[in-house]
Amino acid sequence: MRFCVVQHDIVWEDREANYARLAPQVARAAAAGAEFVLLSETFSTGFSMTPGIGEPEDGPSAAFLRGQAAEHGVWVAGSCPEIAPGGELPFNSLVLAGPDGQVHRYRKLHPFTHGGEAERFRAGEAPLTIEVGGLRITPFICYDLRFANVFWTAAEHTDVFLVTANWPAARRHHWTTLLRARAVENQAYVVACNRVGTGGDGLEHAGDSQVISPMGEVLASAAGGETLVLADVDAAEVAATRARFAFLADRRA
Repeated sequence: MRFCVVQHDIVWEDREANYARLAPQVARAAAAGAEFVLLSETFSTGFSMTPGIGEPEDGPSAAFLRGQAAEHGVWVAGSCPEIAPGGELPFNSLVLAGPDGQVHRYRKLHPFTHGGEAERFRAGEAPLTIEVGGLRITPFICYDLRFANVFWTAAEHTDVFLVTANWPAARRHHWTTLLRARAVENQAYVVACNRVGTGGDGLEHAGDSQVISPMGEVLASAAGGETLVLADVDAAEVAATRARFAFLADRRA
């Protein structure tokens, strides 16, 4: 399956502007043969803590993803602040929309306390793994990357980890190091999207979006501009890597 990471800037708290900017990029990804398109964390608002930034579950951002998936016949995923029915605070919710109308949600397990997210967003309860085109895909969001245990827990039934982020440039070497570590230690692909540009909170973002092989090789990457990152992934390569180096069997709980 061909994955495309859309490395993009975000217009702060302006959903319609972001939809208008991203729709052509999803179209470009589909034209390049992508079957799965990954957008950034909080792709439609930026990493905003403004009270009231949440939208209803299956609101306008999810509708944008569903519409793009249906129009181009691909999977499209990105995170947005969604308030579940009966809730008050939003989840940081990664919505994965399929071309046939399927929608799955992963809710960020680890709100970024250091940045105030834990005061404005609810924490999710469990990882999510879905199967798409014969690949077992497990998504995570930004700060989740620092917690190896959740990746370990999902590893045996995962071929591809998705990681979408608004990771700051000041800690870019943490981002790139941890992405490769998660691929190597779990012998799985890592498909990672980070935004570029400066957010309304003043933080700069360097991109460094990547696709990494189960052996930790960077198959495709981008630096600091808006661009597409494309790479093909294969479940057979995960199985072959794990058979050749049977490390997971020695993992102890």
